[in-house]
Amino acid sequence: MSINVINGGVTGPKGFYAAGAACGIKYKDRKDMALVYSEAPAVCAGTFTKNVVKAAPVKWDMEIVNNRETIRAVVLNSGIANACTGEEGMELNYFMASGMASELGVEPEDVCTCSTGVIGMQLVKEPLSYGFKKLNETKEATIEAGTLAAEAIMTTDTVSKEVCVSFDINGKTVTIGGMSKGSGMIHPDMATMLCVITTDAVISKDVLKKAVSSVVADTFNMISVDRDTSTNDTVIVMANGLAENDTIADGTDDYDTFYNALFTVMQTLAKKMASDGEGATKLFEVTVKNASDKESARILSKSVITSNLVKTAVYGSDANWGRILCALGYSGVSFDPEIVDISISGTSGELKLVENGKATDYSEEFATKILSDKEVTCVCDMKCGNAEATAWGCDLTYDYVKINGDYRS
Repeated sequence: MSINVINGGVTGPKGFYAAGAACGIKYKDRKDMALVYSEAPAVCAGTFTKNVVKAAPVKWDMEIVNNRETIRAVVLNSGIANACTGEEGMELNYFMASGMASELGVEPEDVCTCSTGVIGMQLVKEPLSYGFKKLNETKEATIEAGTLAAEAIMTTDTVSKEVCVSFDINGKTVTIGGMSKGSGMIHPDMATMLCVITTDAVISKDVLKKAVSSVVADTFNMISVDRDTSTNDTVIVMANGLAENDTIADGTDDYDTFYNALFTVMQTLAKKMASDGEGATKLFEVTVKNASDKESARILSKSVITSNLVKTAVYGSDANWGRILCALGYSGVSFDPEIVDISISGTSGELKLVENGKATDYSEEFATKILSDKEVTCVCDMKCGNAEATAWGCDLTYDYVKINGDYRS
């Protein structure tokens, strides 16, 4: 079944509205509150940080997603994470949900909340109250409104992140749209990422939950910028059924089509976040193939993208393949290093660096040219099975240190 990437984001599917506004939560001159709203009740699914330290909005959302069938909206703020803020933080998060709900004419439990920014700071009611009214008044179902929402959740991101796809189910056009933020503190399970995905598909909560959990494992949980797992990681998926397709059932061709479309959305957003890592100059993709099993392939590929020595070599366009083999070796996965092949590729071409555990007679000049491309791919052939996994990261630069050295100021 054909999956078409189209222009747009969270407002692409039928019945979804969005808004973004500058409310003065932490900064006076930038958008910092966003809303995604469904005109009809939407079944919900989500995944959240595995950090023991969880922000107030994460605790609220987990309760809602785990115990309610539907929601109507997600309200988000940037600048202040509302994490490690105690009982006052929980009260302010409820204020955020209930205040937005009152403006929309729904119940507080119909509204999920997301926050991102500095840990330990308390939200202030006055800018939030302004934001509730502003977001409700300006919400629209336009592509531009979706973009405003995506821009409003940015922190150290340099670009907003959106994607939208459409596909056909039994003569009905179904659409999935998404927006996310994430640039630093990126190391799933999950990352300092917020993501809202919308769809007009007719699908049950259980089937949606299964699809979301499965896709996250091979997309958002396969990216890393700096090996730090945030307190606020949240992915919320809303399905309002307004496409009026036949209900998507598990184990059917329709489910496979929906799964592949959702995978396209999440993978696209994951790669956008990895390539926009703090201070990054290039996207670094690592595919491990012919591993003994899927989990081993995941572990091996993530071990390479999270290695600071590999990341700095990529930044310097240095084909120091020994660092890659070393990172595979300390991953905890057993393999025979004397049969491993390692290749790199980019827009400049492809080059095998290692064959059967030893360097080939490759050109250092050509290797440097490939590693200077904006997107660099490394393939590690383990030759011990048929499982494959891909992880995404970025190079590690001087600017990463600069950004995080004075983040609070």
